[in-house]
Amino acid sequence: MTEREPIAVVGLDCRFPGARDAQEYWSLLMDGRDGTDRVPEQRWDADRYHAVSPHSAQEARPPGRSNTVRGGFIADPDAFDPGFFGIAPREAAAMDPQQRLLLQCAWRAVEDAALAPQDLAGTDTGVFVGVMANEWAFLQLADYDRITARHGLGNGYFMGANRVSYHLDLKGPSLAVDTACSSSLVAVHLAVNALRAKECDHALAAGTNLIMTPVINIFYNQAGLSAPDGRCKPFSASADGIGRAEGVAVLVLRRLSDALADRQPVYAVLKETGTNQDGRSNGITAPNRWAQQQLIESVWRRAGVTADDVRFVEAHGTGTLLGDFIEAQALGELTSGRSGGSVALGSVKSNFGHAEGAAGIAGLIKAVLALHHRTVPPSRFADDENPRLDLAGRRLSLLRSPLKLPSGTVHAAVSSFGMGGSNAHAVLASAPRAVHRGRSAAPGVFTVSARTPQRLRANLLAQADALARRPGNQLAQACWTSNRVKSRLPHRAAVAAGDLPTLVSGLRKAAEHAEETAREDGGRRGAPSVAFAFTGQGAQHPRMTASWYRSCPAYARHLDEIDRLIAPHTGVSVRDLILDGDAEIQRARLAQPALFAVGYAMAATLTEAGIRPSYVIGHSIGEFAAACAAGALDVADAARLVARRGALMEKLPEDGGMLAVGLAAAEVEPLLAGRERLGVAAVNGPRSTVISGDLGELAAVEAELAGRKAPVRRLTVSHAFHSPLMRPVVEEFRRECADASDRRPALPVFSTVHGRELSGEETMDADYWARQITDPVRFAEAAGALLDAGVTHVVEIGPRAVLTPLLSRLRADGDHAVSLHSAHPGEHAPGHRPQELFGELWCAGLTPDWDLLYADADRVPRRLPPYLFDESFRSWRSGTAPRLVEPSASSVPPGADTTAAPSGADLAESSPPAPAGELPDSLAALTRRLVCRVGGHDPAQVHDHDRLHEDLGFDSIRVMELKTRIEDALPRLGPLPIEDLLASLRTVADLVGYLRGQLDDSSASPVPATPEGTR
Repeated sequence: MTEREPIAVVGLDCRFPGARDAQEYWSLLMDGRDGTDRVPEQRWDADRYHAVSPHSAQEARPPGRSNTVRGGFIADPDAFDPGFFGIAPREAAAMDPQQRLLLQCAWRAVEDAALAPQDLAGTDTGVFVGVMANEWAFLQLADYDRITARHGLGNGYFMGANRVSYHLDLKGPSLAVDTACSSSLVAVHLAVNALRAKECDHALAAGTNLIMTPVINIFYNQAGLSAPDGRCKPFSASADGIGRAEGVAVLVLRRLSDALADRQPVYAVLKETGTNQDGRSNGITAPNRWAQQQLIESVWRRAGVTADDVRFVEAHGTGTLLGDFIEAQALGELTSGRSGGSVALGSVKSNFGHAEGAAGIAGLIKAVLALHHRTVPPSRFADDENPRLDLAGRRLSLLRSPLKLPSGTVHAAVSSFGMGGSNAHAVLASAPRAVHRGRSAAPGVFTVSARTPQRLRANLLAQADALARRPGNQLAQACWTSNRVKSRLPHRAAVAAGDLPTLVSGLRKAAEHAEETAREDGGRRGAPSVAFAFTGQGAQHPRMTASWYRSCPAYARHLDEIDRLIAPHTGVSVRDLILDGDAEIQRARLAQPALFAVGYAMAATLTEAGIRPSYVIGHSIGEFAAACAAGALDVADAARLVARRGALMEKLPEDGGMLAVGLAAAEVEPLLAGRERLGVAAVNGPRSTVISGDLGELAAVEAELAGRKAPVRRLTVSHAFHSPLMRPVVEEFRRECADASDRRPALPVFSTVHGRELSGEETMDADYWARQITDPVRFAEAAGALLDAGVTHVVEIGPRAVLTPLLSRLRADGDHAVSLHSAHPGEHAPGHRPQELFGELWCAGLTPDWDLLYADADRVPRRLPPYLFDESFRSWRSGTAPRLVEPSASSVPPGADTTAAPSGADLAESSPPAPAGELPDSLAALTRRLVCRVGGHDPAQVHDHDRLHEDLGFDSIRVMELKTRIEDALPRLGPLPIEDLLASLRTVADLVGYLRGQLDDSSASPVPATPEGTR
């Protein structure tokens, strides 16, 4: 039979007793530790339901009692981060904790696959969940009078899978499977088949089990299946029954060919899976040796392997005498004739018990990790092997110590058998070897994002700890992966570095200041708008932006391209002058084309990276690159004109200078009266003016200003730019510009010749460029108009931060926030400045195309620690027997950013004063109180800019409840049209605005100030 397409395990996450993640799980297995413990008080009173097992088979077992007080329990099963998934606290409190655990585990598994969960949104990704227990429904739905819509949606097997699909926006198959103990391995089988049938390109295969009541313990005891010490002892002479356990795990699966094409890391490969049924055996709960044997034979045959190929088997291995004996017989029929040594045999149930609905995936992950680490963990109780099983005669062996696997392809097998006779089996192989070496000296920028500042700190530290153990040549690859996977949440930190120790140190330092980070949008609504501000002459310096050329392939490409256009007009490569640090770059004939080249290449790089300008402004020579960015001037024409402009100016006598004066232009102009060879060269701010012209006259003005104690500073320049001394070259340059392109800009251009935005049919024609030589640079007026236009981000394009300080002073007078950035701060900029700039822009809310920073060899996915969720929210119900009331174990620690009230108590009985800058009136306070009451939110954590659907978890059910509460609180409104309300429910502030608009006179409206106005 032709082998079918192998399926790659590319990501995983899990929580099992004694292990909070896959790394701890592997340590537990390798150390051979016992993960069982006494039943936590949170679950039920273990002593209340305990009775010692009868001493003889003739004695009746006490009804309603378990023979054990132990089991395998995961830590903090009640912890959840509802706000992360946009789930209201009240809804979260009603959800089966298995759904909550699956959501977080699924997110982490996708991240472990070096994928951003957001990138799977809208795709045909499938979700297949194995689940056996639904004890939450028993606890939640017993009181019929208290059942709400939340409780209905919080229960049901189907919701385990459907919630993952909904919250991650996955459009592929989504289903839950219950075949008892084999549920999760059957779910894997269905996922494998869906991938092969191309029903989906990614699949999340999962299993979950939580022990919330003693019901199954009592059942196992009554059926004679329960181990008194709560431990499974598979294939041991002391095997005496099942110890129950819980857990949750998610695997991310892809077709192997797709994973390899994307250079995705692969843990192991699923070669074949299969399922069958026992049919009629000695009893519906009794295993069927022949069915097990037939299934294993079938799967091995389809996988193209024999017993000689299989190095180890992760058995079902529950530790019941009958189950172990039948499983050993079925396997032995296949392995007893094996050449060579024995097949290693084990069962993870020896470490923490039988995880029931999650048991199959627990064993599968053990096998996957063993193949990944090329080591099989030891088996607990191997020293007490049951001689009646004759494992040695069947060429099977329990491992007393870890088994090192050989190089090359290694195969393993996993079995999981359901109590009702549904069996599953899988054959795995080690992942194909793939080596993707990164460049050892390549820099990068590492990005970390989180939902809150507190989570940002925790995640920064987790990444730093992991990176400290990573090989140095993977720096850029790890950074590129973080850009893909860790960059979508609102609180952000970016650290650029050229080596791992620097990066690790930077991440830890960023963690110290994580509490200071603002949301990436700062509460801003609407899309960001970016302006490019192009620096003028005087910003040049030797080796300017050489670090960009070395560390950013895209910039190097654009600088090479523009240099080829400029070189014929200058007779020399300005690129080479820049990279060589040649002092000739200071001469006007080379400085102007070099500044243009740098500005053009920077702007082209950012534009290619998706940081596209909505506006442009240029200072003096910077207007040429600005005109190119706006589409008003062809690049080839600009290259010719800037070279000619610089050459013409250099031919002028060097008898002029420039003086920066800390006065307003109106105060300076009277000083120029009668001085025909002086003029105002630039107005950079309300009290920032530059005078330019004849050195002698300039000295006289300087002396007069010094006498007045006015701040003055002589500028280091070769000529008196933008002064009457430039007039001799104006007409010649006008002729040079005559045949240049002359078209309207495609973007708004804020002209520093006119001091305003170009309007109507205005173009940057020959007259414009000629006038620009002598006219003052009216930067303050033009920049003021730009800031008034509503720009959100300004990036200074050039080799030095010249305009950014000027804009900062102008911004202080504005009425909205503007984020200012300098592409290259100057001579002392770090060698990885492009990476640093991309990180700054991303932290400020923009979305660059990170690929431009990395060579192909560095664009390789690497596993990074997955997201650490907020665990302050807690909700649980103790597993009490009917009519035996016990207090709920639910709690919300102080400082939690969300709250739950599963007992029915309402939150938001009062609303604190609105934070500064938010709506302070009683209508706003009432609205916030109602929103908090419906969703169960902490009023201190709800703000006007919060989105009701995405941030506060308001779905259609909660919207209808909110509508009813508003109508009761504000009866004069009458019935609110639901379509209007839905249209107004973008943010809390929008809702307040809508309600205010519905009231004739909001100040006279009866707005209750106490909880009596709510239901």
